Parts: sequence; C-alpha cells; structure tokens
Amino acid sequence: MRKTALLLSFALVASPAMAISRYNSQSMTCQSARAAIHNEGAVIFRYPSKRVPGMPLYDRYVRNSRFCDGNKYAEWTRIPTKDDPSCRVLNCQNIDNLDGMFLVPDYSL
Repeated sequence: MRKTALLLSFALVASPAMAISRYNSQSMTCQSARAAIHNEGAVIFRYPSKRVPGMPLYDRYVRNSRFCDGNKYAEWTRIPTKDDPSCRVLNCQNIDNLDGMFLVPDYSL
C-alpha cells in the first residue's frame, strides 16, 4: 500500500503543469479572441502599446470572475484585434476598484 501511494505521489509531482495560452491579439479577429477566452477560461494577450511605440503590453483575460483570484472580479475592458481596435473582453480587477459598491458584478464572456 505504501509503495502504491509513493508511486502515485511521484506521478503527480512529475505531471506537467497546466500552462496558460499566449496569443498576439492583433493576429486574431475579435470573435476568435473571445472564443479563445471562452474555450480556455483564461488566456494572455500581447499587443503593442499606443503610448510607447515598440513596447508590447501583456495581460490576462478571463471568461468570468471564477478565473480570478479571490480578491478580484472580472470587469469589461478592450483590446485591439485584427478587425476591431476595441474588442470587448474581461480581465481581473481588484475588488478595491468597486468604490463602495455592495455587489460585485458577475459578467461572463
């Protein structure tokens, strides 16, 4: 019994970690970017900064608040895509940003 438990614990430690997918948002349409978020739950999008030429920006975008840490919630934001310069997606924001609201919004993509 101990050998089985030991082998099982080694197998769990050796298994690969779940990686989050990374995409260039400007190589995708808005619909495909939103579909990637919906299918995977959370993804990272990279896109160029509007203020600093040549500087890439990265952020994590989620399907809903269940993919955020406990002290965060999903809020609408916009990213540039191939067909839409302001595609609406969700990303995690601190609950402190709610400015005294009693209910946390429950948005879903």
